[in-house]
Amino acid sequence: MASCSCFLPSTLRQLPNRIASVNRSQPSIPLAFQSIPLKPISCPLQPRPQLSSINPKLKFRTKASMAEVSTVKSEDKVQVFDSEEDLAVALAKYVAHLSDQFAKQRGAFSVVLSGGSLVKSLRKLVEAPYIDSVDWSKWHVFWADERVVPKDHPDSNYFLAYNGFLSKIPIPAGNVYAINDALSAEGAADDYETCLKHLVKNKTIELSEATGFPKFDLMLLGMGPDGHIASLFPGHPLVQENEKWVTFIKDSPKPPPERITFTFPVINSSAHVALVVAGAGKADAVHTTLGSDQNSDVVLPVQMVSPEGKLKWFLDKGAASKL
Repeated sequence: MASCSCFLPSTLRQLPNRIASVNRSQPSIPLAFQSIPLKPISCPLQPRPQLSSINPKLKFRTKASMAEVSTVKSEDKVQVFDSEEDLAVALAKYVAHLSDQFAKQRGAFSVVLSGGSLVKSLRKLVEAPYIDSVDWSKWHVFWADERVVPKDHPDSNYFLAYNGFLSKIPIPAGNVYAINDALSAEGAADDYETCLKHLVKNKTIELSEATGFPKFDLMLLGMGPDGHIASLFPGHPLVQENEKWVTFIKDSPKPPPERITFTFPVINSSAHVALVVAGAGKADAVHTTLGSDQNSDVVLPVQMVSPEGKLKWFLDKGAASKL
């Protein structure tokens, strides 16, 4: 099978012309794999703040049924930091460690991003020591969800990550997998799933023996104030999808309405999941998920995160203020 790559522009202004010039004579290769080069940028050393408190292996009582809601397992960790700055430092160290581990173990590191404030919290990766010590050539970057808008649109998660840190690190252009924004929401979801299946076949992404779904090395997820993760929203039928790898939504309660998203079986097949949550505005959802007096009648999507591997929470004091 032919090799694949995806859109990663050296400048976003070039993107429309690049897309127009895509060779469509090879339909077996999804359009999301066309390649555009990226120039790496290095960044200066910044001081490292100190972590104030770590609360490992917090245990919480079980909620609702195991089929619907996850429990916080004893090996899961909840870390609370004095500030979002401290959180960002610890997150960079954690990501770099896993990057090194998987690059040595299997020659590749598959990492999944979501949108929102998560990208801001990854900013320390472009500073020393990580900018020069991480083997970026082994990275393969995906999105847990994406808004079906042009890549240079402010609502695009790709655009947010590109401007936030991707344009500053030397990841090979063909290792960053954006959606094909020329397609409909349904078409983009199908195209992205085809991309993933190709990469599972060539072993860029592992396949979970337990579930049969792709097993990403690291899934980095933010959380909305309503407890949504990726584009899986409270009460929406998509939270129950258990067959597709990637699906779509046309009536998102949060604009823009049309999106694609990984499903829970994919999220929960991951080797590592990090939930990165900062800000007092998310304290209620954190409390519902991790608090000792949980209400079993309230089931948030974030409560359904229960990975095959390890789950780690990164919280600042604001997000943890109601625990």
